[in-house]
Amino acid sequence: MTGTEERTDRDGEHLILGLTVRALGAWPAGWRHPGAHRHPAVDGEVLARLATSAERAGLDFLFFGDWLATAPEYQYTDPYLLARIEPFAAVGYLAALTERIGLIVTANSVHSDPYAVARATASLDLLSRGRIGLNLATGAEARSASNFGSDVVPSAPDRLAAAAEYLEIVRSLWDSWQDDAIVADDGTGEFIDPNRIVATNFTGYYHSSSGPLNVLRPPQGHPPVMLAGSSSGARDLGATYADICLVSPPTLDDAIVAYADAKERVAASGRDPREHHLVTPILPIAGRTRAEAWDRYDRLVDLVQLEDLRGAPAGLPANRTLRALAGVLGVPLTGVQLDEAVPLRVSARFSELGRRLIEVVRSRSGRTIGGERSTTYRHLLVAHSVVAPIIVGSADDIANHLETWFRRSAIDGFTVLTPYLDDQLDAFTELVLPELQRRGLFRTGYTGTTLRDHLGLPVPHNVHLSVPSSHR
Repeated sequence: MTGTEERTDRDGEHLILGLTVRALGAWPAGWRHPGAHRHPAVDGEVLARLATSAERAGLDFLFFGDWLATAPEYQYTDPYLLARIEPFAAVGYLAALTERIGLIVTANSVHSDPYAVARATASLDLLSRGRIGLNLATGAEARSASNFGSDVVPSAPDRLAAAAEYLEIVRSLWDSWQDDAIVADDGTGEFIDPNRIVATNFTGYYHSSSGPLNVLRPPQGHPPVMLAGSSSGARDLGATYADICLVSPPTLDDAIVAYADAKERVAASGRDPREHHLVTPILPIAGRTRAEAWDRYDRLVDLVQLEDLRGAPAGLPANRTLRALAGVLGVPLTGVQLDEAVPLRVSARFSELGRRLIEVVRSRSGRTIGGERSTTYRHLLVAHSVVAPIIVGSADDIANHLETWFRRSAIDGFTVLTPYLDDQLDAFTELVLPELQRRGLFRTGYTGTTLRDHLGLPVPHNVHLSVPSSHR
């Protein structure tokens, strides 16, 4: 469906477009691609190039997720998790190298302290002149917990309740200083007005903090807060506290339903739904033509390590084997070679899930059963084992997908993933982005200086003041 066939009830609105930073790429074996970045020791140089390119393109933000443990098996599934620069360090580094792009940093509410995080984010917001966002992760698992000296993984309801207290403290600490608390009167010698510095004095079940913060109120008032989660409790938490919710609906229809639900929850919490944005990850593989994009995807498929006649390397995920594929397809695959074309007579016996995989392969690579570009068992196995929001095609194809989701009120924006760095980022910014701008879906340059400006969010009033202060 093209943009001209879409609803136009969002005319005048712009997509939110950020970049999720994964230095080794979001494709499991993207680092193996010729010319791809492949060594974390030089991540700093790569991050500098990435930030410069993303800012030149006018993207709204760079998003730095986090994971608090490492394990050898990640080399086959998520190599970027093995060794990476800590998000606050990365954002501090890039804040000095950029001027306009937003920088969203991640803290984990289970394994961090709200006072320390409020202090660090307020400081970064001051140093970057209002470009910081805070993604508060609420997940927990045993390996990460053990790194922090704990053998207890809190339940999901406990984590969400604790996260609500955490955010209450952080927002209150950000507002410790009123905007005019610094007097600096050299005549009287008065430097501050003590009445305009407010203690937090929060005592909760999970967290407490007396405050005040020893950092001025951030330029944005509150750096925008990002939250993720699909449970009803997580959606309620997002509706109450988040400026951005990171969501991953599997289909367009699911996304439309979830979008309406989220906006209703925001309104029920007493907030303006227009000040709550839903964004979803997208992994575009773009080419100047659809055929070129298909070829790029084929090369990525060939790089994924799978079980073959030589066997499987130690630690290879169980879903990367022909045995696993046979179970999904519902047919025996004894003696089959990965790069064999799938015969029509065999595909006719596929399970419903197998038939869905055929469609996934067709949408990503143009391959069909019995077609000129034949579907292979390798492509089916990769489609089964590499689960990601992949869209493959020309700039027009990818722009159509993004526009459809946006105009159907399924999403407010996207966080772009790249299969590897650097040239796949260039493919998006040089091919897809101009097409989105031509359609009026994305601005052609920055119109503000802060992350809140980019997201169209007002500066919130100070929670310690009974009457909202004027927005800057």
